[in-house]
Amino acid sequence: MKTQNKSILVTGGGSGIGYAIAKAFAGNGNKLILVGRTEERLKTAAASLPNTTYIVADITNETAVAQLAEKVKAQGGLDILVNNAGTGVAYQLLQGEPVVQNARYEMEINYFSVLNVIEQFLPVLKESKEAAIINIQSVVSYLPSLVLPTYSPTKAALHSYSQSLRVALQRSAPQIQVYEVFPPLVDTDLVKDFDSPKLSPQVVANDILKAVQENNFNVRSGLTNDIYQLYRQSPDQALAALNSLEA
Repeated sequence: MKTQNKSILVTGGGSGIGYAIAKAFAGNGNKLILVGRTEERLKTAAASLPNTTYIVADITNETAVAQLAEKVKAQGGLDILVNNAGTGVAYQLLQGEPVVQNARYEMEINYFSVLNVIEQFLPVLKESKEAAIINIQSVVSYLPSLVLPTYSPTKAALHSYSQSLRVALQRSAPQIQVYEVFPPLVDTDLVKDFDSPKLSPQVVANDILKAVQENNFNVRSGLTNDIYQLYRQSPDQALAALNSLEA
């Protein structure tokens, strides 16, 4: 699809992958809307990009999301929705951590809130002649990480939902495309304490821009592509490789 003269909303757009995506799509007549909970961060990010505004909103609050959709519609509509906001808790099972509490927290932000954002914005996107939903997921959408035991299922759930949504929209609203992004560890605050190689957010963002331009619905940057190819051959070996275990 074309990536010029579009209205684009990015959740979690004040930093990390979200900001890098906004930067990649900036210019070319595009109008960018950054959404998040921290105004100062959003304000700084928006000021650095052309034709960019921000809206402070908590995407886990259903009323706030409904108001956000109404505001965006009143401002002229939307062509591309980027669901980037997310969180994760690093720990290992069987070590006394509050597993259920962590899982509920992560699922609320990474899964249920994304579904609600999409449901609220679908009527707005349907008014566009050419639209897209971009869901930022993870390599752990395919296989779980032992140090992200309840984060991993949230991304697996979003992967399954995204596939169902793509098929449903192809039948009922084919002008809306669904893109899934599966980055490996990316150099953001979320994984700043991880002692592992990390991909630059801008590399992921540039891969997303290219994928949208080429109608490639699955974006697997860096290590994710290697893990995915191994996963297709041997899920057990891929699981071991992802977690640096002996196969």
